[in-house]
Formats: sequence, structure tokens, C-alpha cells
Amino acid sequence: MSRSSDRTTRNRLGVVPDACAWCAIGRIPEPPAEVHQAAGGGPLRPAFLRPLALFGAVLVAPLMPIAMLFSLLASGEEALKRMLSTKDERDRARAEDLDMESRDKAIAEQGLDNTFDGDWTKAAGQFLLRWYSHSSHHQRLVLLTQGRVVMAAPPKRVSVRREERMRVVAEIPAGAAVLEDPLPAHDNRKIRVRFTDGSWLMLTTEEQRSELHTYLMRQSRADSRPASDV
Repeated sequence: MSRSSDRTTRNRLGVVPDACAWCAIGRIPEPPAEVHQAAGGGPLRPAFLRPLALFGAVLVAPLMPIAMLFSLLASGEEALKRMLSTKDERDRARAEDLDMESRDKAIAEQGLDNTFDGDWTKAAGQFLLRWYSHSSHHQRLVLLTQGRVVMAAPPKRVSVRREERMRVVAEIPAGAAVLEDPLPAHDNRKIRVRFTDGSWLMLTTEEQRSELHTYLMRQSRADSRPASDV
């Protein structure tokens, strides 16, 4: 997060985060009707784009074929670079491809492509049922501060100036849940919110290896460091 965004976060939310990142959640599965009703029957999807933002998307649509052409040209350029690269460069590219394959395999094997653990009666499921009741925006700024997990977002879905419109929409107290990087061996965009009852939510960060990932990595290294002799 940039310094200006960090200042906006501090001033608007009154929170000094240890780390934060914009995140989205996967598609929320359809819960049992009685469970959904007991939780207030709130929305399970983000709001649609507002008419002005939708109009902008329509204007951009004709440019998509041009963007696809540039993408194809970039792919061709990348393939040509690989053909002309040195052995060391080819080995490095092959290692990166293998790492991506290993990461994708781990995601599938560990069920990390699921939105949550599947139990609607536990903490994660109950939290998820109220996700879009707190805000209809499709993203959350997830902040870790003094052991608490704080989530902020604009009250309604917006396409611009999200930082300037956000407010705290949910908070998980310290000790009720922790943030985890479920794939610490790989660069990835997955962050897991694990509650004390074993239930969990899976978030996807906007950036690869986000500020949250970096912070969790530093914490893990500090925790694994042997204590100094007194």
C-alpha cells in the first residue's frame, strides 16, 4: 500500500495496521434456507456495478479485441525470448513454471480454491452469511492490528476512490481468529482466516505476495528463531 493510501487508512479508520491488503472472497455457496434466514437473510453476492460504472464498462468493451491482440503479441514476444535465451535463463524459467504447477497442485489438493470450510454452523460460516450485509462492495481492506483482524470497505459498491469512502465494516477480536499464508513456500495470493473452532475463510489478495504475506512471513521467521540465552 502506498504512503498516501496508508495515511488515508489511518485518518479515515483511526487504525494503525501492522499490515493490510485489499482482498476479495470467492463465490459464496448457497446455504440451507433455514440457516440463511436465521442469519437475517442478507445478500450472498456483491452489488451490481452502478449505471455510470456499467456505462464505462460498455465503452471499454470495444477495446477488448485490441487488448487481446496486444496480449497475443506479448505472448509471442515471451516465447521468442525463451527461444533466444541462455541455458541459465531457460533453467530459471523452467523452475518458475514448475513452481507454479506445484502451487496450483497444492491449491487443489488442500481445497484452497474453496471459499470456506463448508460448515455453516461454525464461526467462519456464520461470518460469511453476513459478509455482504456489512457492505455490498466486492472487496475488503483486511488489516491486521494488535492481533485483531479488521475489515474495511465502502458501504456500497464503487468503482473508484474506494479508500476515501471506506469505513470499518467488520472486526474479529484478537484470539478469535488468525491470518495464515497457506502456501508459504510459493508466491501466491491466498490468505486464510482461521477461527479458533477450526473453521476458515479463504481470501484472495489483490497483489501477488501482498503486504500481509510479507508480514506473516516475517512473523513466522521470528517465531521459529531460537530464544537468546539470558
